[in-house]
Amino acid sequence: MKRVVSIAAAVAMTAGLAACGSNDKSPGGSGNGSSGSEFKAAIAFDVGGRGDHSFNDASYAGMEAAKKKIPNLKITTAEAGEGENDQARENRLSQLAASGNKAIVAVGFVYAKSIGTVAKKYPNVKFAIIDDASPDSKGTNVEQITFKEHEASYLAGVAAAKMSKTGHIGFVGGVNVPLIQKFEAGYFAGAKHANPKIKIDKTYLTPAGDFSGFAAPDKGKASANSMFQKGADVVYAAAGKSGDGVIQAAHSAGKWAIGVDSDQALTADKSVAGSVLTSAMKNCSGTVEDFVGSVKDDKFSGGNKEFGLKEDGVSLATTGNHLSAEAKKAVDDAKKEIVDGKVKVSPTPSK
Repeated sequence: MKRVVSIAAAVAMTAGLAACGSNDKSPGGSGNGSSGSEFKAAIAFDVGGRGDHSFNDASYAGMEAAKKKIPNLKITTAEAGEGENDQARENRLSQLAASGNKAIVAVGFVYAKSIGTVAKKYPNVKFAIIDDASPDSKGTNVEQITFKEHEASYLAGVAAAKMSKTGHIGFVGGVNVPLIQKFEAGYFAGAKHANPKIKIDKTYLTPAGDFSGFAAPDKGKASANSMFQKGADVVYAAAGKSGDGVIQAAHSAGKWAIGVDSDQALTADKSVAGSVLTSAMKNCSGTVEDFVGSVKDDKFSGGNKEFGLKEDGVSLATTGNHLSAEAKKAVDDAKKEIVDGKVKVSPTPSK
């Protein structure tokens, strides 16, 4: 039976604990335990947490997959709080490291500075951060996991343009930061490749620095409703849990939503999941599973690992079989062009 321990309530008390020592003091600090002992791993979620039907859930699925291969794996989870600062995130990671976890996953670029700091204090603990490869998080005991979200988003744009009956689509970003701009860039490029005359609306729910845009389904729903009322019939959301609101709006309007990170035709509420045209996915689950396994097997290697279409790190979902034959062919052709290097998708929006 899988053991999952929540430490959200303990985070507020971690500052003093983190200051007690600068190295991993847990028993067997440099080893990962025998086959008969408990192997501890942890995951610190981004804003939105478990149940976001997207980024956080996809990452946690990797822990569950690792559990199937490592029966003695004990998983600890830690939730993020809205509006928290780097110190709060540093405290959370320090608590996890001090508690004997040997593999710690930080979900989201917001952990960059804190993971860089904590990793230096606990050199015998292995860390992974998803969606960041900056100098802030770099360390010999840190694996930086990044994806070519712009490539999957390009395919989503092709699908949206081919499936739109009005020639008008939309994009809802959670927070206006470079990571989410990668989704925008790919989506716009793919849509314009499929239909040069396509009209695309876009909005960001919050500006850079305000991460509540990843956990505001009401704002996502309002933004999508506005786009649907103006004539858009397909809206792509790269907005974490806020994407739930976009899917709800699509269902109410009888239009399409495009999911992100996870296959949201499977993870969204069943009452509205039928309105998910497709999802631009990234394999957070597989990369997390591989990271935990590498630590357990003493095969960890740090540094940045980037995954795109060629590496099967990103993809476009087909659940529901909603895409027309024309759209499917266009998506398949676009994917081949990218994998073959004939098309280079820019990760930054055109000006």
